[in-house]
Amino acid sequence: MKTVEIIGYRRANLGKSGSQKLRDEGLVPCVLYGGDEQIHFYSPMILFREVVYTNEAHFVHLNIEGEESQAILQEVQFHPVSEIILHADFLRISEDRKVKMNIPIRLVGEAPGVSKGGALVRKRAALKVYGFPKDMPDHIDVDVSALDFHHAVKVGDMKMDKLDFLDPKHASIAVVEVPRAAKILEEAAAATPAEGAAAAPAAGAAAPAAGGEAKKAEAPKKEGGKK
Repeated sequence: MKTVEIIGYRRANLGKSGSQKLRDEGLVPCVLYGGDEQIHFYSPMILFREVVYTNEAHFVHLNIEGEESQAILQEVQFHPVSEIILHADFLRISEDRKVKMNIPIRLVGEAPGVSKGGALVRKRAALKVYGFPKDMPDHIDVDVSALDFHHAVKVGDMKMDKLDFLDPKHASIAVVEVPRAAKILEEAAAATPAEGAAAAPAAGAAAPAAGGEAKKAEAPKKEGGKK
């Protein structure tokens, strides 16, 4: 896995007003967890580009005023409207301790259901895994080449050496769904035979009634013959 370097500076003012002032200056308030103490620091927002806005996982080499640490970006908070980074949490890691990481996924292969008109829908952008840092991949390939209509790849289908998947096993990662227009056509095709079968007895039931009326119409002629 690739490593991105982020340079930080210790924070003196930990209040809300101090945090907002940092954001106004294009800086991100951060905390480094793990180890003997929590370190509150800030870093230029532009340095987060390769860590946050990417489809790959990265380790982070933190340099906080000369104090260096290996870490992972554990959590990021975004502004709900502007989507600027409001806060970032880092976790210090070491090679001899397992960590939990969210690893982005990539869908590979061609799903048969898509060639028939279905839509391949990604249900998860990343999978949470547990393992040693050296075994963590940049991304996880998810094979969809066996997916037909209404079929899905679930977390329980995924197997990787030296990594444990922590998401619910029944959770879907990707599924081929039938478009709404195709569903309507399927429902209409299924309903047509049933409607035809229902119409046939009704037509048959009408015939005796018509025959009965014909007999009634002939009755006066028989009476006239007797006279």
